[in-house]
Amino acid sequence: MRLVLISALFVLAWSQTVVGQKPSKPNIVYIFADDLGYAELGCYGQTKIRTPNIDRLAREGIRFTNYYTSTPVCAPSRCQLLTGTHAGHSYIRGNFELGGFPDSTERGQMPLPANTQTIGTLLQKEGYKTACIGKWGLGMGNSTGNPNQQGFDYFYGYYDQKQAHNYYPTHLWENGKWDTLRNPVIDVHRKLDPETATAADFAYFKGKDYAIDKMTEKALRFVRANQNNSFFLYLPFTIPHASLQAPDAEVQKYVGQFEEKPYYGEKNYASTPYPRSTYAAMITYMDQKVGEVMATLRELGLDNNTLVIFTSDNGTTFNGGVDPNFFDSVGGFRGLKMDVYEGGVRMPMVARWPGKIAAGRVTDHVGVHYDVLATLVEVAGGKPVASDGLSYLPTLLGKTKQQKKHEYIYWEYPEKGGQLAIRMGNWKAVKLDLRKNPNARWQLYDLAKDRKETTDLADAHPALIAQFDAIVKKEHRPPHVAEWKFLE
Repeated sequence: MRLVLISALFVLAWSQTVVGQKPSKPNIVYIFADDLGYAELGCYGQTKIRTPNIDRLAREGIRFTNYYTSTPVCAPSRCQLLTGTHAGHSYIRGNFELGGFPDSTERGQMPLPANTQTIGTLLQKEGYKTACIGKWGLGMGNSTGNPNQQGFDYFYGYYDQKQAHNYYPTHLWENGKWDTLRNPVIDVHRKLDPETATAADFAYFKGKDYAIDKMTEKALRFVRANQNNSFFLYLPFTIPHASLQAPDAEVQKYVGQFEEKPYYGEKNYASTPYPRSTYAAMITYMDQKVGEVMATLRELGLDNNTLVIFTSDNGTTFNGGVDPNFFDSVGGFRGLKMDVYEGGVRMPMVARWPGKIAAGRVTDHVGVHYDVLATLVEVAGGKPVASDGLSYLPTLLGKTKQQKKHEYIYWEYPEKGGQLAIRMGNWKAVKLDLRKNPNARWQLYDLAKDRKETTDLADAHPALIAQFDAIVKKEHRPPHVAEWKFLE
């Protein structure tokens, strides 16, 4: 009888301990590709490039068809993602370069100011261990933009976007310390002479330590080290941003499948004898690394308690030997990187969270990168904070009736002549060349009927044009950098 009583008390005490325990906050892995177009994944219709692991994320989770970046170029897109601000409010609005390409002139881009509220700082307050592994682009380690001072306990990768043009750099950075790699100094912007180029000339652009391998190694190590903590892993891979560089074995998996001619660097970035095969291999290789992250989560039993999101910073590039027409990279949309047309700003975005996100779902919810801060804070159980975004967690969880919707999505972009865009419902308004012509007229497109933005309807809808003018006056704040000023 006494043994039964002791056993009963033990079971009662154990059950009370379990009931009383605070549930573990979900882990978050946010994977951010670089210059990956809307249609460069199999789950978005790509037929020439293999992406089985990311396609699996989509099958086992949710795929967005109306998801956007907040600016169609690297640095501001990253700033707005991390700070929850749109391009009329954000501190960084363009790629403001502070140095050169050689190691000796590495100075990075305009740094975030001290004490910026980021996803990282907010999740740290919720008890998360945080890491940024990949391309930062928001300040060097000796500046106010140092990621270790902007919400990330751990950083590994490129501080400087210009250094990230080379996948075989002499070094990467780890928490402010130079990590030497087994690569020679490579000038990826050296052009080759088509008349004299040899295999040895092309081999100049190769090294031993591929940056993506180093990033993945550090990411997996971070996950293992923090498997008993709630963690946020921000993984901004540099693929498929030019230069076209990939391990030879990966490129050979595509060689012979496409008609292609050597690229000799005529549009900048590294030369390669197989530009199409190399581009495809880069995306497939990134997909393999996504698969390694997922396999590690499963191995450690973290799979069901981890939200994984995959997306891109902006649309496909137009230079460096990349051939967006051949791969139909933006799915027929108009424009590319640095354009506020759909090809520059419409992004692939998939999310997976077993038991929370139902498998095989597709949503047309209109979301944008500046929604991510609000979303991840809500995922972490934090209190809402002020931002320009709206949490899309209800959409992820299938609670569509609870989903708040944007009245409009707002873009302004000071580069490539100065551009504006607004999406309101299915209407998309665009202004170009505002530096030369401050009174440039709006173009207006009905995306429901004209996804390629070919038929300008502005003259037929003066009332809408007046609304768009009012939105710009409401949302634009003067930038702190004179070079970014293009609106009166």
